[in-house]
Amino acid sequence: MLPDWLDPLPDAERMRATDAWAIEQRGVPSLELMERAGGGLAELVDDVGRSGPIVVLCGGGNNGGDGFVAARLLRHAGREVRIATTVDLDAFDGDAKANLERLPGDPPVPFDAALLEGAGVCVDALLGTGFSGDVREPVRSAILALNASPSPTVACDVPSGVDASTGAVDDVAVRAVATATFHRAKPGLWIAPGKRHAGDVHVVEIGIPPGEPVELDVGLIGDRALDAIPRRAAESTKFTSGHVLVVGGSTGLTGAPCMAAEAAMRAGAGYVTCCVPASLNLVFETRLLEAMTIPLPDGDGGGSLVGEGAERVLEESANRGGALVVGPGLGKSDGAFALARDVAARAEAPLVLDADGLNAHAGRLEALAERAAPTILTPHGGELARLLGVESAAVNAHRLRHAREAAERAGAIVVLKGDDTIVASPDGCVAVSPGGVPALATAGTGDVLAGVVAALLAKGLDPFAAAATGVLSHLHAGAAAAQRRSPDAVIASDVIEALGRPR
Repeated sequence: MLPDWLDPLPDAERMRATDAWAIEQRGVPSLELMERAGGGLAELVDDVGRSGPIVVLCGGGNNGGDGFVAARLLRHAGREVRIATTVDLDAFDGDAKANLERLPGDPPVPFDAALLEGAGVCVDALLGTGFSGDVREPVRSAILALNASPSPTVACDVPSGVDASTGAVDDVAVRAVATATFHRAKPGLWIAPGKRHAGDVHVVEIGIPPGEPVELDVGLIGDRALDAIPRRAAESTKFTSGHVLVVGGSTGLTGAPCMAAEAAMRAGAGYVTCCVPASLNLVFETRLLEAMTIPLPDGDGGGSLVGEGAERVLEESANRGGALVVGPGLGKSDGAFALARDVAARAEAPLVLDADGLNAHAGRLEALAERAAPTILTPHGGELARLLGVESAAVNAHRLRHAREAAERAGAIVVLKGDDTIVASPDGCVAVSPGGVPALATAGTGDVLAGVVAALLAKGLDPFAAAATGVLSHLHAGAAAAQRRSPDAVIASDVIEALGRPR
């Protein structure tokens, strides 16, 4: 069951079930649903505002029927509309056939790329939400022609070639400037690579009554999530505000744990301690005015943590409670990896594993499932690939599937970072970031996110909410930082400074 701070994103199967419920149980005529869908599509096409002929490409089934409705309404509005299909006209039946027969003017013709010449706007009504896998001819050629055309394309429900349920694109897919999607947005419109094909997503209300008896498991993180963050009260102390223990740092990588610590403080943690290599302790004492430091053994001044330091980390965690962040700037030495594994295995506090804390567990995901306390993993695509033992390209192509697999195998919340950051729970529930903040594409912002999530864990939020709310808080801070500077000029410390700033 999705928490109420997520905006539901039904996959193809659940959307079909919702349609069937509306039609069969609530008596909504299916032809009426198609009329409203096509009407919303026509409005979006008109809003694109390009002069010149409109070319509507229709495939078989209801997606093509929606295209026929839009074409009819646009012709009635005085627009020149060319209609082409990728199937024989006698292949249409049901509501799609009814709307084919209602078309005024010239009938649809077989698709030919020459029809796109001089078009003001193109409409992709080729494939619907039920599509997955490879695109077959002649639809494949039509998609390639649309993408080669200088004219903008508006997609009907989901860009053709995009898996509506997952965002996967296994072959080719339409690159739309905007998508009119019906009743609710679909996961594939917000999850890469599909997100990069959808353009601006416009949800069209088509008359499905509220209360559909369909349990959803994917949702878009809404601003309502921020309401759950515990706030300091008059009686609060630095300890009741939450303690965060950051473990990391090595020669050349002292900035990462500093940023995680500072982000945790800005996110509301009342007490932050950094466990760092003893030979580098002065760096951290100088940089971090508000955080405590604990020097740990580093192999006779080698600047990298070693396994013997785990006992001190575990002792501090047991005494102070709160949440642990293990990995920022940790480095890849054998000793550092041994410490990360030992702390993860034995710590009784909630744990955020980031950066080299993740790399220390490459191929060892199942060991994390033995932890009694909550675990949150914050990988980018390459780190997740190493955890799962697959190629990075595979993760990038099927992000939702791999995030869910890792969450299940590790018994942990997985935060797969990106513009479409995916927060996957072992129970299958998924939260997706709305993204859209390119300013976050800079070194150190991942360390900031780890600190924010840890602070929310330390405040007592449940792990899924802490991860999702941390993602959104981080996103808002990135957007605020970009307002002060250009997106290309934002650095991680700007994001830290913007955390918690009133919106």
